[in-house]
Order: sequence, then structure tokens, then C-alpha cells
Amino acid sequence: MKAFRKLLQRTPFYGVYKALGHYPDYWYWKLRGEPIRSPHLLKQRTVRDYAQRYGLRVLVETGTYYGEMVAAMKNRFAEIHSVEFDSQLARRAAKKFSRWPHIHILEGDSQKVVPELLKSLHQPALFWLDAGYYGWAGLQGDKQRLTSELESILGHSTQKHVILMDDARGLNGQNGAPTVPQLKQRIEAEFPGRNVEVKYDILRITPR
Repeated sequence: MKAFRKLLQRTPFYGVYKALGHYPDYWYWKLRGEPIRSPHLLKQRTVRDYAQRYGLRVLVETGTYYGEMVAAMKNRFAEIHSVEFDSQLARRAAKKFSRWPHIHILEGDSQKVVPELLKSLHQPALFWLDAGYYGWAGLQGDKQRLTSELESILGHSTQKHVILMDDARGLNGQNGAPTVPQLKQRIEAEFPGRNVEVKYDILRITPR
């Protein structure tokens, strides 16, 4: 099975293969009592729900991977920007979504690309962030700081961005990462008017 999957990854059909697995994965997750790792189908529903709740028409994603989230949201948002660090995956996604002019695949380090992208955003956006991209500064005495990516979004002139960060379980105080309570305290202290909570392994930062 592993050999087949590796072979399939080299073809244009891998994205379809991954997408077909979302429904069985979701029901398997339900049958196991909803463990901490949330299935991709739930992540898609969360993105849709928050976009509708806050009236957001722009999606910014970090971590394109095989374009699963972009494919699921291509008809939901008026504009989609997805950032991918891996050159091969970025080229693959750019080719896959080339016929949709409102979808933009951006290659590079999201902590550099996102601040640049924000300069051209003049309306609130929904940010779907891959926590694995983060290079946490961690604790330096009492000077725990946020990464440049989070700081740039939260400090942007448009104040009503919504941030959803995947894999919140990685906020565990290890390897330089803050804990959820530490991050919540820091964000709410430095950026008043924001709520921070975690549900289904997704960190959610929303306007109050």
C-alpha cells in the first residue's frame, strides 16, 4: 500500500485519491470518539462556517500541500492565496489551479510571503494557517513573542481578519513553541478585541 501511495503521489490523480478518503476518515474519527486529531472534512467545514459567520470572501492559506483545501474552497471564496514552501508542490498546485484566475499559488516561506501579501489586502480575510510552518521564538526570560506571521496579521490595518490555525496540539511548550494559555494571554494583551480559543485541534482567533 505504501509503494502504491508513493507511486500515486507522482501523478495528477493523488489529490483526487486524497479527497475520496475524506469521508471514510471523518466517519472513522467519529467512531473512535472524536480523538484530538481532526479529519480534513471537519477542517473544511470549519473554514466554510467561519467564512459565512464573518462574511469573508478572501482565503489565505499556508501549506498548500496537494491543494486539498484550495480544491474544496475554490467555489466558496472570491479570492484564494495559498503559500507553499516546497517548490515541486507549489509548481504542481499552480498547474492544477491555473484555470481559476481567482486562485493564486505563492511559493516561499509563509512568514515572509504573508506580510508582503497583507500589503495588497484591503478587506478582511480568513487565514488558514499550518502550525507546522511556525518557527516559534519561545520563551526568552519574560519576553515571549509571536512570530512575524501572526504579528503581521494581527497588527494589520484591517482589524477583522479571522485566523484558524491547524494542529493546535503542537502548542505544547516544547521545542520553543508556546502553550495555548501563553499564546492566548499574549494575543489578548497585545491585540485587544480578539478572542482566542481551541476546538477540535484548531486554534481560532476572532474579533470580539
